[in-house]
Amino acid sequence: MKTQVFKAHEKEGQTFDGGPASGVTGRILIGRETGAENFCMRLFEMAPEGHTPSHTHDWEHEIFFHEGQGELLANGVWEPVEKGSVAFVPGGAPHQIRNTGTTPLTFVCLVPRGAPEL
Repeated sequence: MKTQVFKAHEKEGQTFDGGPASGVTGRILIGRETGAENFCMRLFEMAPEGHTPSHTHDWEHEIFFHEGQGELLANGVWEPVEKGSVAFVPGGAPHQIRNTGTTPLTFVCLVPRGAPEL
C-alpha cells in the first residue's frame, strides 16, 4: 500500500435531498476503496436550511466542522456549531445536524470500519 494524495472535490458526491434528509451531499474521501482498514473519512456539504435525519446507530463518530454555521442535536439540545467546532457522537446517541446559516455547512465525519461508508 502506498500513500495517496488527492483533492476532495475529485471524489464523486452522493446527494440526499428528500425524505428525512435535505440538501446534503456526501463524499467518501478515504475508505475501503483507498485501502483504509480501520476508518472511513467522509466530507459532507449541507445547503442552507439543509439537514440530516434524526438518527441513532451503534458506532461512534467524530465530526470536524470546516465551514458555515449550524446546529447539532446532542443530548436532546441543539448545540451551535461553526467553522472550527468539533463534536464526538458516541454510539447509541440520537443526533441530527442542520444548517442554520446562509452558506453551505461543510464538515468531515469519521466512522470506524464496519459502519456504512455513506
